[in-house]
Amino acid sequence: MNFEVGDLVLLKVCPWKGHIRFGKRGKLYPRFIGPFKVLRRVGNQSYKLEFPEELGSIHSTFHMCYLRKFVGEVPDITPLSEIRIDEYKRLIEEPEAIVDSKTKKLRHKMVDLVLVQWKHLNWLNLTWEIESEMKNRDPHLFADA
Repeated sequence: MNFEVGDLVLLKVCPWKGHIRFGKRGKLYPRFIGPFKVLRRVGNQSYKLEFPEELGSIHSTFHMCYLRKFVGEVPDITPLSEIRIDEYKRLIEEPEAIVDSKTKKLRHKMVDLVLVQWKHLNWLNLTWEIESEMKNRDPHLFADA
């Protein structure tokens, strides 16, 4: 896919969740931020994007595999004003609520799991996380229980 100067594109970001990065491979859908305007083509497969001031510290040239053409409203776009980035330039995702819980029987032990809804993710993208890890990481979610 090729983009022209002036096209609007979405930038694919990895769904990091603080210290639980990619704990559930394959369950998290790709998410996008943007749209951003294409300023120019760099080489055969890279594009330079126009970023707002909040993202000024991030390099603005990306390979085309991280870009998608913006076509109207897309439900999984994260607003730029609500994005948090750590010192390593990783997106920080925060849990919003505990939706459900269950106990899963493994071969030799029982594991308590909680269904976590993450901020800026739609209701289809809930993940099962280990309850003890979530209690250590975010105890405020369990205050009501």
